[in-house]
Amino acid sequence: MANRTYEVMYIVDPDTAGDKIEKLNEAVGKLIEKEGGEVVRMDDIGLKTMAYPIQKKAEGHYVLFEINGSGQEIAELERRMRVNDMIMRYITVRVDEDRKKATKLREKREARAAKRASFRNTAEAAQTEAPAEA
Repeated sequence: MANRTYEVMYIVDPDTAGDKIEKLNEAVGKLIEKEGGEVVRMDDIGLKTMAYPIQKKAEGHYVLFEINGSGQEIAELERRMRVNDMIMRYITVRVDEDRKKATKLREKREARAAKRASFRNTAEAAQTEAPAEA
C-alpha cells in the first residue's frame, strides 16, 4: 500500500500526571512503529485552553504526532484512543495530498514571481540605457 502522511492530535485530561502523559506518548509511538508506521515528529504542545469545555474541563494537554504509514496503524491507534480514559478527544487528518497541492501552488507562485522579476530587470536596464544615449 502507498505510504501516506497523517497528523494525529489528541487532548489528554488536564488532571493526568506528567509522567503518565509521557508514558502514553511513548506507548503511542511504540504502537505506531509496531504496526509498521513511522513517527516523523511528536510535539507535546502542553496545557492549553480549549475552545469549549469537554467533560466540564476548560483546559487540556495537547499532543501532536506526524506519522508516515499505510493506514493500518491509524485504525489500531484510533481504536485504542477510543477506549483510553485519559484521552478526551482525538482527530486524525491525512495531510499528504494537501501538502502536494501546496507545493505545486508554491512552485507556480515562485515561477510567476521569477518571470515578473526578469521582466522588471529588462525594463530597468532599458530605462538606464535610454538617458545615456541622449
